[in-house]
Amino acid sequence: MTDLSISIAMGNYDRTRAIVDGRVKIDGVDPIPMLLSPEEMFFRAFRHQAFDVSELSLSSYSISVARGDAHYVAIPVFLSRAFRHTSVYIRTDKGIDQPEDLKGKRIGIAEYQLSANVWLRGILEEDYGVKPSDITWVRGGMDTPGRPEKIKVDLPSDVEVVAAPEGATLNQMLADGEIDGFIGPRWPRCFAEGHPNVGRLFSDSVGAAEDYYARTKIFPIMHVLGIRRSIADAHPWLPGALLKGFSQAKALAQEALQDTSATKVTMPFVEDNLNRAQALMGTDPWTYGLPGNEHVLDRFLSYHHAQGLSPRRVSVDELFHSATREAYSL
Repeated sequence: MTDLSISIAMGNYDRTRAIVDGRVKIDGVDPIPMLLSPEEMFFRAFRHQAFDVSELSLSSYSISVARGDAHYVAIPVFLSRAFRHTSVYIRTDKGIDQPEDLKGKRIGIAEYQLSANVWLRGILEEDYGVKPSDITWVRGGMDTPGRPEKIKVDLPSDVEVVAAPEGATLNQMLADGEIDGFIGPRWPRCFAEGHPNVGRLFSDSVGAAEDYYARTKIFPIMHVLGIRRSIADAHPWLPGALLKGFSQAKALAQEALQDTSATKVTMPFVEDNLNRAQALMGTDPWTYGLPGNEHVLDRFLSYHHAQGLSPRRVSVDELFHSATREAYSL
Protein backbone atom coordinates (compact mmCIF):
# COMPACT_ATOMS: atom_id res chain seq x y z
CA MET A 1 0.00 0.00 0.00
CA THR A 2 1.19 3.50 -0.74
CA ASP A 3 0.80 6.63 1.36
CA LEU A 4 -1.73 9.28 0.38
CA SER A 5 -0.07 12.05 -1.63
CA ILE A 6 -1.38 15.46 -0.52
CA SER A 7 -0.24 19.03 -1.06
CA ILE A 8 0.37 21.05 2.10
CA ALA A 9 0.75 24.85 1.95
CA MET A 10 2.26 26.40 5.06
CA GLY A 11 4.73 28.97 6.28
CA ASN A 12 8.43 28.31 6.69
CA TYR A 13 8.46 28.08 10.49
CA ASP A 14 10.56 26.18 12.99
CA ARG A 15 7.30 24.45 14.01
CA THR A 16 6.70 23.13 10.46
CA ARG A 17 10.28 22.38 9.42
CA ALA A 18 10.36 18.80 10.71
CA ILE A 19 7.51 17.90 8.36
CA VAL A 20 9.32 19.41 5.40
CA ASP A 21 12.67 17.75 6.10
CA GLY A 22 11.12 14.39 6.98
CA ARG A 23 12.04 14.19 10.67
CA VAL A 24 8.30 13.87 11.42
CA LYS A 25 6.24 11.42 9.41
CA ILE A 26 2.52 12.16 9.14
CA ASP A 27 0.84 8.76 9.44
CA GLY A 28 -0.26 7.47 6.03
CA VAL A 29 0.79 10.63 4.16
CA ASP A 30 3.32 11.38 1.43
CA PRO A 31 3.37 15.20 1.70
CA ILE A 32 4.05 17.68 -1.07
CA PRO A 33 5.05 20.70 1.05
CA MET A 34 4.87 24.25 -0.31
CA LEU A 35 6.40 26.99 1.85
CA LEU A 36 4.54 30.17 0.94
CA SER A 37 3.80 33.62 2.31
CA PRO A 38 0.44 34.07 4.06
CA GLU A 39 -0.76 36.43 1.33
CA GLU A 40 -0.15 33.87 -1.46
CA MET A 41 -1.46 30.88 0.53
CA PHE A 42 -4.66 32.56 1.61
CA PHE A 43 -5.44 34.08 -1.78
CA ARG A 44 -4.97 30.76 -3.58
CA ALA A 45 -6.79 28.75 -0.90
CA PHE A 46 -9.87 30.97 -0.62
CA ARG A 47 -10.13 32.00 -4.26
CA HIS A 48 -9.22 28.69 -5.91
CA GLN A 49 -9.10 25.96 -3.22
CA ALA A 50 -5.63 25.29 -4.59
CA PHE A 51 -4.27 22.97 -1.89
CA ASP A 52 -5.34 19.72 -0.23
CA VAL A 53 -4.18 21.08 3.15
CA SER A 54 -3.43 24.74 3.79
CA GLU A 55 -2.65 27.16 6.54
CA LEU A 56 -5.69 29.45 6.68
CA SER A 57 -6.52 32.90 7.99
CA LEU A 58 -8.78 32.40 11.01
CA SER A 59 -10.86 35.41 9.95
CA SER A 60 -11.36 34.37 6.33
CA TYR A 61 -12.15 30.82 7.42
CA SER A 62 -14.69 32.04 9.99
CA ILE A 63 -16.44 34.05 7.28
CA SER A 64 -16.73 30.96 5.09
CA VAL A 65 -18.12 28.91 7.99
CA ALA A 66 -20.66 31.59 8.88
CA ARG A 67 -21.82 31.78 5.25
CA GLY A 68 -22.06 27.99 4.94
CA ASP A 69 -19.63 27.74 2.00
CA ALA A 70 -16.42 26.51 3.70
CA HIS A 71 -14.41 24.38 1.27
CA TYR A 72 -11.94 23.60 4.06
CA VAL A 73 -12.51 22.27 7.57
CA ALA A 74 -10.06 23.33 10.26
CA ILE A 75 -7.76 21.34 12.51
CA PRO A 76 -6.70 23.01 15.81
CA VAL A 77 -3.11 23.50 14.70
CA PHE A 78 -2.42 27.19 15.27
CA LEU A 79 0.54 27.87 13.02
CA SER A 80 0.46 31.61 13.66
CA ARG A 81 -0.20 33.28 17.01
CA ALA A 82 0.87 36.79 17.96
CA PHE A 83 0.28 39.58 20.42
CA ARG A 84 -0.66 42.34 18.02
CA HIS A 85 0.22 45.31 20.22
CA THR A 86 3.26 45.54 17.94
CA SER A 87 1.02 46.06 14.91
CA VAL A 88 -0.32 49.61 15.37
CA TYR A 89 1.88 52.19 13.65
CA ILE A 90 1.30 55.94 13.88
CA ARG A 91 2.55 59.25 12.66
CA THR A 92 4.24 60.69 15.71
CA ASP A 93 3.42 64.25 14.55
CA LYS A 94 -0.37 63.82 14.48
CA GLY A 95 -1.14 64.13 18.19
CA ILE A 96 -1.53 60.40 18.82
CA ASP A 97 -0.14 59.72 22.27
CA GLN A 98 -2.55 57.02 23.48
CA PRO A 99 -5.06 54.64 21.88
CA GLU A 100 -7.99 56.99 22.50
CA ASP A 101 -6.31 59.53 20.20
CA LEU A 102 -7.06 57.28 17.22
CA LYS A 103 -10.65 58.55 17.24
CA GLY A 104 -11.29 60.66 14.14
CA LYS A 105 -8.05 59.58 12.47
CA ARG A 106 -7.42 58.01 9.06
CA ILE A 107 -5.79 54.60 9.51
CA GLY A 108 -4.48 52.44 6.69
CA ILE A 109 -5.26 48.73 6.37
CA ALA A 110 -4.37 46.21 3.67
CA GLU A 111 -7.65 44.30 4.23
CA TYR A 112 -10.40 44.96 6.75
CA GLN A 113 -10.96 41.28 7.54
CA LEU A 114 -7.36 40.27 8.34
CA SER A 115 -7.22 38.30 11.58
CA ALA A 116 -4.69 40.70 13.11
CA ASN A 117 -7.02 43.62 12.38
CA VAL A 118 -10.00 41.82 13.93
CA TRP A 119 -8.02 41.29 17.13
CA LEU A 120 -6.75 44.86 17.22
CA ARG A 121 -10.16 46.44 16.63
CA GLY A 122 -11.60 44.24 19.39
CA ILE A 123 -8.83 45.17 21.81
CA LEU A 124 -9.07 48.89 20.97
CA GLU A 125 -12.81 48.88 21.64
CA GLU A 126 -12.81 46.62 24.69
CA ASP A 127 -9.77 48.06 26.47
CA TYR A 128 -9.72 51.69 25.28
CA GLY A 129 -13.25 52.54 24.10
CA VAL A 130 -12.20 53.11 20.47
CA LYS A 131 -14.92 51.71 18.20
CA PRO A 132 -14.36 50.73 14.56
CA SER A 133 -16.80 53.52 13.62
CA ASP A 134 -14.55 56.08 15.35
CA ILE A 135 -11.88 55.64 12.67
CA THR A 136 -11.84 56.19 8.91
CA TRP A 137 -10.21 53.11 7.43
CA VAL A 138 -8.15 53.60 4.27
CA ARG A 139 -7.73 50.34 2.40
CA GLY A 140 -5.04 49.64 -0.17
CA GLY A 141 -1.85 47.79 -0.98
CA MET A 142 1.11 48.23 1.33
CA ASP A 143 3.79 48.42 -1.37
CA THR A 144 1.73 47.69 -4.49
CA PRO A 145 -1.41 49.71 -5.31
CA GLY A 146 -4.84 48.13 -5.46
CA ARG A 147 -4.83 45.11 -3.14
CA PRO A 148 -8.33 43.52 -3.08
CA GLU A 149 -10.08 41.88 -0.14
CA LYS A 150 -9.67 38.13 -0.73
CA ILE A 151 -13.25 37.61 0.53
CA LYS A 152 -16.03 40.12 -0.08
CA VAL A 153 -17.26 41.59 3.20
CA ASP A 154 -20.45 43.51 4.07
CA LEU A 155 -19.70 45.91 6.91
CA PRO A 156 -22.00 47.81 9.30
CA SER A 157 -23.33 51.07 7.89
CA ASP A 158 -21.52 53.18 10.49
CA VAL A 159 -18.07 51.84 9.50
CA GLU A 160 -16.32 53.97 6.88
CA VAL A 161 -13.83 52.23 4.61
CA VAL A 162 -12.41 54.26 1.74
CA ALA A 163 -10.06 53.17 -1.00
CA ALA A 164 -6.58 54.60 -1.19
CA PRO A 165 -6.20 56.90 -4.21
CA GLU A 166 -5.50 55.13 -7.47
CA GLY A 167 -1.80 54.39 -7.80
CA ALA A 168 -1.10 55.09 -4.11
CA THR A 169 0.38 52.69 -1.56
CA LEU A 170 -0.23 52.74 2.16
CA ASN A 171 3.50 52.79 2.88
CA GLN A 172 4.00 55.97 0.86
CA MET A 173 0.85 57.58 2.26
CA LEU A 174 2.09 56.92 5.79
CA ALA A 175 5.57 58.22 4.96
CA ASP A 176 4.04 61.37 3.44
CA GLY A 177 1.60 61.94 6.32
CA GLU A 178 -1.48 61.41 4.12
CA ILE A 179 -2.77 58.84 6.63
CA ASP A 180 -2.35 59.06 10.39
CA GLY A 181 -1.40 55.44 11.03
CA PHE A 182 -1.45 51.86 9.86
CA ILE A 183 -2.69 48.60 11.38
CA GLY A 184 -1.64 45.22 10.08
CA PRO A 185 0.40 42.05 10.58
CA ARG A 186 3.39 43.31 8.61
CA TRP A 187 5.27 46.44 9.59
CA PRO A 188 5.21 49.19 6.96
CA ARG A 189 8.46 49.58 5.11
CA CYS A 190 8.89 53.22 6.14
CA PHE A 191 8.90 52.14 9.81
CA ALA A 192 11.51 49.43 9.17
CA GLU A 193 13.64 52.00 7.34
CA GLY A 194 13.55 54.35 10.34
CA HIS A 195 11.24 57.15 9.16
CA PRO A 196 11.61 59.92 11.79
CA ASN A 197 7.85 60.49 12.11
CA VAL A 198 6.60 56.89 12.09
CA GLY A 199 6.50 54.86 15.32
CA ARG A 200 4.48 52.33 17.26
CA LEU A 201 1.39 53.32 19.22
CA PHE A 202 2.48 51.02 22.06
CA SER A 203 6.10 52.01 22.59
CA ASP A 204 6.53 49.18 25.12
CA SER A 205 4.64 46.62 23.07
CA VAL A 206 5.98 43.67 25.08
CA GLY A 207 4.83 45.21 28.35
CA ALA A 208 1.41 45.98 26.87
CA ALA A 209 1.09 42.39 25.63
CA GLU A 210 2.17 40.95 28.98
CA ASP A 211 -0.43 43.06 30.78
CA TYR A 212 -3.07 41.94 28.27
CA TYR A 213 -2.23 38.26 28.79
CA ALA A 214 -2.14 38.61 32.58
CA ARG A 215 -5.68 40.04 32.46
CA THR A 216 -7.20 37.78 29.81
CA LYS A 217 -5.03 34.64 29.48
CA ILE A 218 -5.40 35.15 25.72
CA PHE A 219 -2.55 34.49 23.28
CA PRO A 220 -4.27 35.55 20.04
CA ILE A 221 -4.66 32.94 17.29
CA MET A 222 -4.14 34.14 13.72
CA HIS A 223 -4.04 31.01 11.55
CA VAL A 224 -5.44 27.49 11.63
CA LEU A 225 -4.66 24.46 9.50
CA GLY A 226 -7.38 23.49 7.04
CA ILE A 227 -8.02 20.33 5.05
CA ARG A 228 -10.19 20.26 1.98
CA ARG A 229 -13.57 19.03 3.23
CA SER A 230 -14.00 16.50 0.43
CA ILE A 231 -10.65 14.88 1.29
CA ALA A 232 -11.48 14.74 5.00
CA ASP A 233 -14.78 13.03 4.14
CA ALA A 234 -13.01 10.49 1.93
CA HIS A 235 -10.23 9.81 4.47
CA PRO A 236 -11.64 10.28 7.99
CA TRP A 237 -8.32 9.21 9.55
CA LEU A 238 -6.45 12.13 7.97
CA PRO A 239 -7.47 15.07 10.24
CA GLY A 240 -6.25 13.22 13.32
CA ALA A 241 -3.02 12.21 11.58
CA LEU A 242 -2.36 15.85 10.64
CA LEU A 243 -2.97 17.06 14.19
CA LYS A 244 -0.59 14.40 15.52
CA GLY A 245 2.14 15.12 12.97
CA PHE A 246 2.06 18.90 13.31
CA SER A 247 2.05 18.57 17.12
CA GLN A 248 5.16 16.40 16.95
CA ALA A 249 6.87 18.94 14.69
CA LYS A 250 6.10 21.75 17.13
CA ALA A 251 7.46 19.70 20.03
CA LEU A 252 10.78 19.31 18.20
CA ALA A 253 10.96 23.07 17.62
CA GLN A 254 10.28 23.76 21.29
CA GLU A 255 12.91 21.22 22.32
CA ALA A 256 15.46 23.00 20.12
CA LEU A 257 14.65 26.37 21.71
CA GLN A 258 15.30 24.88 25.15
CA ASP A 259 18.78 23.75 24.10
CA THR A 260 21.03 26.54 25.38
CA SER A 261 24.31 24.99 24.25
CA ALA A 262 24.13 27.06 21.06
CA THR A 263 21.22 29.27 20.02
CA LYS A 264 19.17 27.65 17.25
CA VAL A 265 17.72 30.92 15.94
CA THR A 266 19.64 33.93 14.70
CA MET A 267 18.66 36.30 17.49
CA PRO A 268 20.23 37.40 20.79
CA PHE A 269 18.55 36.92 24.19
CA VAL A 270 16.65 33.80 23.11
CA GLU A 271 16.93 32.07 26.49
CA ASP A 272 15.96 35.24 28.35
CA ASN A 273 12.88 35.84 26.21
CA LEU A 274 11.89 32.17 26.43
CA ASN A 275 12.16 32.24 30.22
CA ARG A 276 10.16 35.47 30.34
CA ALA A 277 7.39 33.98 28.19
CA GLN A 278 7.26 30.74 30.16
CA ALA A 279 7.16 32.56 33.50
CA LEU A 280 4.02 34.36 32.29
CA MET A 281 2.38 31.69 30.13
CA GLY A 282 3.60 28.30 31.34
CA THR A 283 5.98 25.73 29.92
CA ASP A 284 4.01 25.33 26.64
CA PRO A 285 2.94 28.85 25.65
CA TRP A 286 2.11 27.89 22.03
CA THR A 287 -0.55 25.23 22.54
CA TYR A 288 -2.32 23.27 19.82
CA GLY A 289 -5.63 21.47 20.25
CA LEU A 290 -9.03 22.76 21.30
CA PRO A 291 -8.79 22.15 25.08
CA GLY A 292 -7.39 25.27 26.72
CA ASN A 293 -7.89 27.43 23.62
CA GLU A 294 -11.69 27.66 23.66
CA HIS A 295 -11.71 31.05 25.39
CA VAL A 296 -9.26 32.49 22.84
CA LEU A 297 -11.33 31.33 19.89
CA ASP A 298 -14.59 32.37 21.52
CA ARG A 299 -13.32 35.93 22.05
CA PHE A 300 -12.19 36.13 18.43
CA LEU A 301 -15.55 34.89 17.14
CA SER A 302 -17.35 37.46 19.31
CA TYR A 303 -15.21 40.25 17.85
CA HIS A 304 -15.68 38.88 14.35
CA HIS A 305 -19.47 38.91 14.56
CA ALA A 306 -19.65 42.27 16.38
CA GLN A 307 -17.51 43.83 13.64
CA GLY A 308 -19.96 42.65 10.99
CA LEU A 309 -17.60 40.20 9.31
CA SER A 310 -19.56 37.02 10.04
CA PRO A 311 -23.32 37.28 9.35
CA ARG A 312 -24.04 35.08 12.36
CA ARG A 313 -22.21 34.22 15.56
CA VAL A 314 -20.15 31.09 14.82
CA SER A 315 -19.52 28.65 17.68
CA VAL A 316 -16.07 27.28 18.44
CA ASP A 317 -17.07 23.68 17.74
CA GLU A 318 -18.26 24.60 14.22
CA LEU A 319 -14.72 25.50 13.21
CA PHE A 320 -13.06 22.13 13.67
CA HIS A 321 -13.31 18.64 12.29
CA SER A 322 -15.06 16.42 14.82
CA ALA A 323 -12.10 13.99 14.97
CA THR A 324 -9.78 16.76 16.22
CA ARG A 325 -11.86 18.30 19.02
CA GLU A 326 -10.48 15.85 21.55
CA ALA A 327 -7.44 13.59 21.85
CA TYR A 328 -6.66 10.24 23.43
CA SER A 329 -4.49 9.94 26.52
CA LEU A 330 -2.65 7.13 28.29
